[in-house]
Formats: sequence, structure tokens, C-alpha cells
Amino acid sequence: MSDATAMTDLDCAVAAYLEDGHWTVTPLVLRGELDLSTLVSALRRYPGEAGVLGMVSVDEDFFVLVRVDGGRARFLISDVTAATEWPLARQVVDELDIPLADDDDEQVPAGDLTIVADLGMTAMDLGALCDDVDLYPVEMLEEVAEALGFGNQFDDAIEAVG
Repeated sequence: MSDATAMTDLDCAVAAYLEDGHWTVTPLVLRGELDLSTLVSALRRYPGEAGVLGMVSVDEDFFVLVRVDGGRARFLISDVTAATEWPLARQVVDELDIPLADDDDEQVPAGDLTIVADLGMTAMDLGALCDDVDLYPVEMLEEVAEALGFGNQFDDAIEAVG
């Protein structure tokens, strides 16, 4: 595995933000190798009354939610064990300042489970979603998008690049 997550490993990468009470969802245009600082920088370019939410799914393995509001960035990763294989996941775990999990550790989310609580999905619901082993990460992100009220726009943004 290279030092960064290759763009070909991305299942999806979108930005979602509220403007005048309406959601706008757009594919994230990311160039080169994906790393956390590139992702956060790309998200800072978008407006949003409640910040901007970045939704990234990598290789049907894990997802990352990043919420940038002003100068603050909050993170949630769906599976901490992904950090042993994927540089983006490792960067999120490092940013969260939590110990690196072993490959044989249980797959659990880490970070801010309240990352979208004010937008319509509780920490408990988000945690339960992350625990659903029958769903692929992109399907989990679809559920988040649906709960927040922009499911159709999320699907359209994914189809636009896929």
C-alpha cells in the first residue's frame, strides 16, 4: 500500500452544506493522493450555515465524516481497524489522538458521534449505523444522507462521478 489513499480506491467523496435552508450536495474534486489535510482544505472552500460535511467512502472498507465549521474540523471514522491498512484512516486516528487498533480488534467507530446530531441524526443512531456489518460504507453514508434530508442529492452526486 502506498503512503496515501489512491483516488481509485474511493467509492465516493462528496460535500454537503446548507444554504438558505436547502441542502447542496456536490462531488468533491480531489486531485492526486487523498490525505486528511487535502480533504479538509477542499471542504473549507464551501459555504454553509452549519458548516460543510465531507462524506468519503474508501474501498468498501470504511467511511470518514468530516465537518468543517469555521476554523474547526470534527471527524468520525466508521472503523478504527482500517487505520492499519489505509493512510487516510491512520491520519484520522492520529488526528483523534487515539491508539492504533490491531487488525484483530473489533471494528468500532471513533471520533465525534454527535457530528451530525444538530442536523437530524443522533449519536445513538449514527453509532448503531456504524455497527451494522451488513452494510457497505457507502450504504451507511446513504443512510446518513437520508436521515439529514439530502438522500436524493447524495445519490445524484455519486452517480455524477461514477
